[in-house]
Amino acid sequence: MLKNFRYELSFKNILQLEYKLNFCRSNKLNKINIPCKGIIKKEFLLQIIDYIGENYYDLDVVYHYSLYHQYTKNRNTSYLEFINFIKKCNTYNNKEILLVSGSRKRKNFEVLSVLKEFKNYKTSKIDIGISYNPYLKKYFEVCDERLRFEKKFLSGLTKSIWLQFGTDIKLIETEINFLKKFILNYSSNYEQNVKIFGSVLIPSRQFISRFKFRPWKGVYISDMYLNSLDDFYSFTKDLIAIYLDNNICPVIETDISSLEKLDEIYTLLKH
Repeated sequence: MLKNFRYELSFKNILQLEYKLNFCRSNKLNKINIPCKGIIKKEFLLQIIDYIGENYYDLDVVYHYSLYHQYTKNRNTSYLEFINFIKKCNTYNNKEILLVSGSRKRKNFEVLSVLKEFKNYKTSKIDIGISYNPYLKKYFEVCDERLRFEKKFLSGLTKSIWLQFGTDIKLIETEINFLKKFILNYSSNYEQNVKIFGSVLIPSRQFISRFKFRPWKGVYISDMYLNSLDDFYSFTKDLIAIYLDNNICPVIETDISSLEKLDEIYTLLKH
């Protein structure tokens, strides 16, 4: 089962990346996501694409592209940098990217505006994925997520949807139903089925401590789970089950680059 999940890797340099890629490959975890945040951006991100493309071409890699982090000088320059990124991905036959506006949307350089222009870029063979946060309206008082999703989807470029992590089971089920119905109603115009991916955070005392000290922007975790590791484990198992029941591919965003950490996931799924 785990070989069908995706795994997001965070690292500080090429040596760390090499170690984690080798660990994934040796454990037959071949579906990798590379985020665009922290130091993983701009020239270093392009260097990573070259490194993986030349040395780990057997892996299925999805690169994230944050328009906030990748912004350079002005809108036109930033868009050209985005096109260069797409060209480099095409060089190594990467099939898909995840395009996000970032933690703070930049005026005239966010997903909707970029998709509008990119629609006229005919030579790209790469699929575009978009993010969706089911928790923004209820927990963060941001009310336009559904509307933005609809506009992104109706651009005709969206081939995958990537769900943000959160711990409200009823809400995530409601939003999954919304997405599936919307896709069903509007997918007749598209040749390929739209895939859905769902974020998973494997709980640990260390993670809970860090999240309490510095919560992640846009990520809702109930106090019930922050105060009980056992309850958090139970929720995570239920969340993965919901994803699988709805043909949603889990994306493990916590570090898995040791046998001990990998065993935690196996144990979680067994119980």
